[in-house]
This record gives sequence, structure tokens and C-alpha cells, in this order.
Amino acid sequence: MRRISLHSSYGNGSEFGSMNFPTLLTLTRILLIPIFIVMFYLPVSWAYIVTAAVFCIAAITDWLDGYLARSWSQTSQLGAFLDPVADKLVIVIALVLLVAEYHYSYLAVPAAVIIGREIVVSALREWMAELGKRTSVAVSHVGKFKTAVQMIAVILMLVGRGADGMIFNLSAILGIIMLYVAAILTLWSMIMYLQAAWGEFRARA
Repeated sequence: MRRISLHSSYGNGSEFGSMNFPTLLTLTRILLIPIFIVMFYLPVSWAYIVTAAVFCIAAITDWLDGYLARSWSQTSQLGAFLDPVADKLVIVIALVLLVAEYHYSYLAVPAAVIIGREIVVSALREWMAELGKRTSVAVSHVGKFKTAVQMIAVILMLVGRGADGMIFNLSAILGIIMLYVAAILTLWSMIMYLQAAWGEFRARA
């Protein structure tokens, strides 16, 4: 198997292992998940802000790994596989924990839409990949914007879990509103992917 060199931003070509730095960032995002879960349930007053910080770090690595992979020309098949897996794990687990804590139907509905969409689109991409047409359902600009809105919404809701007060309540409210915006974008992007694959559906009906 070809080894992938890890280059610094200065391009000195030093090899540190079989994974490049962007892929290590993606793995870091996955490793942050158990820390996030532990902090979410930790019964201390400051746990909510640490939980939000951990999720924020995960969200930053989501942007950074892709940016560095493109800037340093260090894209890899492993990174291409792990990146969407890490994204989905982070957002789905966060939404499940928030819904389980609050038991609000108006929070469960957009969460169900978002999680359901991820299942549908993942299955669609796998099917299109088997047909050799995966590029037809590549991540769109709407999908990227949707992910950013989801991340911000979750961060706001995590901060809103804190102490009583107008700021925290406002954070939670804004987070829920943005989650609905993310759910709408989620449905929009799913429809775009389905339209892109519609010709294959008709041909194989």
C-alpha cells in the first residue's frame, strides 16, 4: 500500500507516518466524540461550556481538515471516507443527546429530519458509487452551508444548557431556530441529490 507522507505547512517533506495531517484531524474529530458524551452528562456546573467547546473544536476540524487537504494537496481515499463519517457521527450524536435531555417535540422534529436525510443521502451515494456515478451526488454548496448551520445551531443549544438567564435562554432559542433552518436546507439538499440521481432511478425502474 502506498504510504502517504505527512508534510508540514512549509512543505519540508518529512514523513511522520502513513497518515497525512488532514486525516489525523478527521480522526481527532472522531476521538472527541466520547469526550463530548462524558462532558455532556458530567454533573458539574461548568460542564456545559466545556461540552460546547469540545463540539466547537470538532466543528473547526471539520472545516480545517478539508481546507488543508486541498491546500497541501494531501487528499486521500481514507480521508475521503472518514470525513463524512466523522461529520455524521458528531452531528447525529449531539442531536440525539439534546433531544433525549429536553424531550421537546419541536426539537425532535428537525432532528429527525436531519438524521433521516443523512441516512437517505448516504444510501444514495453508496448506490450511485456502485454504478460508478458517485460524482453526480458529490457534496454541493447547499450541503456545505447546511452543515455549517447545523454546527452553529448545536453550539448555541449546548451553550443554552447552562445557567438560567436571558443570554442562555436566547442562545437556546436561536439554536432551535437555526436547527429548523438547517432542517429546511437539509431537505433542499436531499431533493437536489435525488434530482441528480433521478435519471438512474428511471433507467433501472
